[in-house]
Amino acid sequence: MKVRDSGMPEEALWATFFDAPAILARLGFTDPQADIAEFGCGYGTFTVAAAARTRGTVFAFDIEPAMLEATQAKVRKAGLPNVRAVLRDFATHGTGLADDSVTYALLFNILHAEQPVALLSEAARLLHPGGAVGVIHWNCDPRTPRGPALSIRPRPEQRQGPMCQAGFQLASPVLELPPYHFGLVGRKAHSPRRFPDPADSD
Repeated sequence: MKVRDSGMPEEALWATFFDAPAILARLGFTDPQADIAEFGCGYGTFTVAAAARTRGTVFAFDIEPAMLEATQAKVRKAGLPNVRAVLRDFATHGTGLADDSVTYALLFNILHAEQPVALLSEAARLLHPGGAVGVIHWNCDPRTPRGPALSIRPRPEQRQGPMCQAGFQLASPVLELPPYHFGLVGRKAHSPRRFPDPADSD
């Protein structure tokens, strides 16, 4: 299931919205051995930045084949052997990664999804105890050049509740990530609910 209102601009424009290494540093990504799960890799903007900062594996998930192709091209150009690009509908079926298997999860520009708690719960499931989730999203500002409709953009205070419901303790104040984003960090606090299995509804 594709996340609502998730169309991507041209890649050259997209790249102007972020300083990916600086954002990862602000979110506390410092473990040089971390295994990472990225929920929606897009053009690979953060995939490459994350893979360059760790010797662990970066699992880059996306539902769009074109996005995975763009990510893989960047990874090859950067000479990074530690990225696994995975075509998967993670919003419906989860990531398929084992419980407690990664150190860090990245949920960037995706929590305007219809079921944000389910995505956060999946992130909590696959994180090691004490692992962290980094969240960024567009500011609720009509002057932002892109992003989902303002009516479905989450405000920072609206994301804190779902993070706690999914089993995270907030590990940072709201972080301003200019020019257009904010960020939050959550730390896995307890065994979360499992990602809902579609078979359970049969």
